[in-house]
Parts: sequence; C-alpha cells; structure tokens
Amino acid sequence: MKWLTMKSWSPYVIGAGIGLLTWFTLLTVDTPLGVSTTFVRAVGSLEKSVAPDHVAQNPYLSKHGPKLDWQALLVLGVFLGAFLSAWWSGDRSKEKVPALWERRFGPGVARRYVAAFVGGFLILFGARLADGCTSGHGISGSLQLALSSWTFFIALFAAGVATAFALFRKERGNV
Repeated sequence: MKWLTMKSWSPYVIGAGIGLLTWFTLLTVDTPLGVSTTFVRAVGSLEKSVAPDHVAQNPYLSKHGPKLDWQALLVLGVFLGAFLSAWWSGDRSKEKVPALWERRFGPGVARRYVAAFVGGFLILFGARLADGCTSGHGISGSLQLALSSWTFFIALFAAGVATAFALFRKERGNV
C-alpha cells in the first residue's frame, strides 16, 4: 500500500480511475457522475428546517429536494480522500498565501480566503446555471458525447486560461 503515501499520482491512472467510476455509477445507479446538485440539496435541507412551506412550494427544491444519496456520499468522500491523501503522504502545506498570489495581491490571508470563497461561490453558481458541474458536464456529459457538455468544457478551459492571464499576468519590467 505504498502508493497511498505518494505525493503525486499518474494523471493517466487517475483519469482511468475517474472513467471507471463514471461507468460504475451509470451501471449501478443509472445516473451520470456529478456533485453540484448535492449543494442544492444541502441548502434545501437547511432551508427545510426554517421554512418548510417554502421548500414544499418551490418547484426546483421539490425536484432536487433534500436527500442523502450516493452524490452526497461522493462529496464527503472527496473531502475525506483529499484529507487522508495529504495526511498519509505528508504533503500538507503550511502556506496560507502562495508566493504567486502574494506577489500579485499582497500577503493578506483574509483577502486570499475571501477570494477563494467568492471564486468557489461563482463556480457553484455557474455550475447550477449550466445545469451541471465539471464532473457532471466535463466528465459524464463528454463521455456521453453531449454537445452541451463539450461546449461547457471548452468554455471552462477558455475562461480558466483567460482568468489566469488576467489575475497573474507578468507586470511590465518584471520577468
């Protein structure tokens, strides 16, 4: 089990593993791999405890209502797996602000955390707007050759590259 303590794994092995997981979910639960609906269900669960009438009358929450299913367990597994991987490999960075971020935006930890939270929120909002996340569209949808998923994947990469250039471009004179 020495492979569990490795700091990095082959992207080919991981890609094949994700492909097999996608096939497994399609064969066993007849649902494509995806996780963004889990967050809607979590919010619906919280909302149901304070405003159950609203949840019952909301068509979207009625369709994607609160429930604990394989998707929710997958999300928990992703967090647990990342934690265990970092723990077992000893690859836990104590750095709160990466050097590249610090050079571009300063050493502020709060600014870094706020930017990460806002970025995560925007990604989740976009995933729900697109009716699927990177795993739902990018993995499951592209494997099924869905045009909407290929469009999403291309737009995702283009937006990511454009954002990286906009945020982390080299300043004039600094090479």
